[in-house]
Amino acid sequence: MTATLSSSSRWEMAAQALQEQYQPQVVSLSEQFEPLDATALLSWAEREFGDGLLLACSFGPEDVVLIDLLTAIRPRARAFFLDTDFHFPETLQLREQILARYPQLQLESLKPLLTPEQQVAQYKPELYRSNPDLCCGIRKVEPLNRALVSCTTWITGMRREQSPTRADIGKVQWDGKRNRLKLNPLADWTETQVWDYIRAHGIPYNPLHDRNYPSIGCIHCTAPVAPGADPRSGRWQGKAKTECGLHT
Repeated sequence: MTATLSSSSRWEMAAQALQEQYQPQVVSLSEQFEPLDATALLSWAEREFGDGLLLACSFGPEDVVLIDLLTAIRPRARAFFLDTDFHFPETLQLREQILARYPQLQLESLKPLLTPEQQVAQYKPELYRSNPDLCCGIRKVEPLNRALVSCTTWITGMRREQSPTRADIGKVQWDGKRNRLKLNPLADWTETQVWDYIRAHGIPYNPLHDRNYPSIGCIHCTAPVAPGADPRSGRWQGKAKTECGLHT
């Protein structure tokens, strides 16, 4: 009797089929959706990919906007949260608030393969100081790669305005590193648009944003920034690092 394909194998085959169809079209698709709103891209993606869609969610302002937009189209939308073991309590509290507001949201929380104690034993204390790239690789990038095994298309909250490294992102991209289609529905949104949406719809958000934390990651690598400063200047202060590796 032929063995049944594992779930991950089925998704991998689906992603390969998607690559043949969509990788050559990403530039034209991105241009097609450029003048349209985020809902147009999400509605198209829901029709095209269904359960293959997966939202990356760190519970930043862009992510709570996307949850609101996506669940209006697909109430049982799938999302994942990378629980690094080093999140602010406010971030974890917001996760519970969002789950209460959107009870049908299918959120999976992924932990690193190493506990903080195992990481210290295998490497050294405060790896986030001595080698932040390695720390992010263990606590974020590896769990992300594991999460994307169960999808064909992932959605992010990246915006061009956020940083120079994101200034040229398209609304539709091919993630060659993971062999998945990648959608950035809010690529052309401004920070003002994001916050106007949150306030107009009464969506819960992280209270640290009201305390000069525009970009929030792990507690050890996130600091408040001066008003008007680069929103990501509070991440990995004193390091040349500007991205955790999820989008590079």
